[in-house]
Amino acid sequence: MTMSDTDNASGTPLELGSVLSALADPLRRQVIRELAQAPVATERTCASFGFPVSKATLTHHFRVLREAGLISQVDRGNSRAARLRREEIECSLPGLLAILVSEKVEPVDP
Repeated sequence: MTMSDTDNASGTPLELGSVLSALADPLRRQVIRELAQAPVATERTCASFGFPVSKATLTHHFRVLREAGLISQVDRGNSRAARLRREEIECSLPGLLAILVSEKVEPVDP
């Protein structure tokens, strides 16, 4: 069995507009916040976040994060695991993860 890494072009600097657009949604900010607070190289499935949204909506949110270059996803058979592109984010947008982690968290509405 092979696993493919579906990633925004690795090594490509993040674009501020795409990142800000992706982070405009509170659910997507929560995903990045939780991954930023986890140990480096943590991988989580989309369903593990427990958001009260449909599978299609969840897939959409993770696609937006991936296309903005904030996460990479690894195919694991019938699911995908998301990993924060921490190093790329810190190199392109220093301090962004610290801001997200320190953000006052309010309940996420789907």
